Amino acid sequence: MYQKNKLKDIALLFFKLGSIAFGGPAAHIAMMEDEVVKKRKWMTQEHFLDLVGATNLIPGPNSTEMTMHCGYERAGWKGLFVAGFCFIFPAVIITSIFAWLYQQYGQLPKVEPFVYGIKPAVIAIIIAAAYRLGKKAVKNMELAILGVLALLACLFGINEIIVLFGSGFLGLILYLFKKNSTNINGLVPFLFFQAGNFLKIGAFKIFFTFLKVGAILYGSGYVLFAFLDTELVANGWLTRQALIDAVAIGQITPGPILSTATFIGWQMNGITGAIAATLGIFLPSFLFVLLLNPLLPKMRKSKVMGMILDTVNVAAVALIIAVCLEMGKDTLTDWRTTVIATASLVIVFVFKKLNSAFIVLGGAVMGYLLILI
Repeated sequence: MYQKNKLKDIALLFFKLGSIAFGGPAAHIAMMEDEVVKKRKWMTQEHFLDLVGATNLIPGPNSTEMTMHCGYERAGWKGLFVAGFCFIFPAVIITSIFAWLYQQYGQLPKVEPFVYGIKPAVIAIIIAAAYRLGKKAVKNMELAILGVLALLACLFGINEIIVLFGSGFLGLILYLFKKNSTNINGLVPFLFFQAGNFLKIGAFKIFFTFLKVGAILYGSGYVLFAFLDTELVANGWLTRQALIDAVAIGQITPGPILSTATFIGWQMNGITGAIAATLGIFLPSFLFVLLLNPLLPKMRKSKVMGMILDTVNVAAVALIIAVCLEMGKDTLTDWRTTVIATASLVIVFVFKKLNSAFIVLGGAVMGYLLILI
């Protein structure tokens, strides 16, 4: 009965997050930290940071994999699958509705007024999470310097994967310099799926194409569109306009941006294509997390891996800050969005126990009302 209650808690939490988590991976992780660490205390801040750092080092959508890690920590492998499914499900359903409307009418519904105020509010949530995580990640002056270097590298446009692995390498060098040791443990290598080109375009071809992308996709979900441009548009299976509209769907729907695979699959082969694309893009993440999570405690106990995790964690916080700054440049473009962001920031830091869902909903309402002025 206790296990069932745990699974129910996991299902309700991540279904809620999947329904209201706008703003991309940094925002999703900020909301998760607020829910599972600050409010529910399912794990310590340090362990949550380890999960964030490790998730950044494996392929797949970071925020979706973090839900799976949180589910695993709470209720084992069953919790992993429940958390992942419940986080993905709302976005897939919403995206499927948009995909059907797009197929029927050839254009997207006008929903901009309803999402205008969400991103400024989300920026406040990210800043609060980065502040809390940063306090735990920066354990000494060396890590602080590495964090600043990682942030500068991100702001100068260096690829986030290079920043993360580079930080881990610097952590290793720092450890060897201190301990003069050469005992290094490796990370688990990731799988590479290659679909054959002999399949006709259909459900199996769509499944294997998205499986391959899901298995090698690093970093932000936005990288997905570059992959799909090469895989689908270049081969004439999808129009570039449909891909651009898929990007728009990712912006206006909550949950993981990779749920746009559902939209793209629907345009390629109806509901069958949507199911195939969705299964293909997310399946590798479930497998990677299932393999990685049990190894994390052993990695933390190893002094050399512990040092690498510390530096990667600091770099992960730097990435969150960099994303927040970029979002700010793109989002805070007029007095209305600035007012929403400022009000949300004050609320986040003053009313620390307030659920982040209310911040998102409040931002949406403020945005809609201010547009009317």
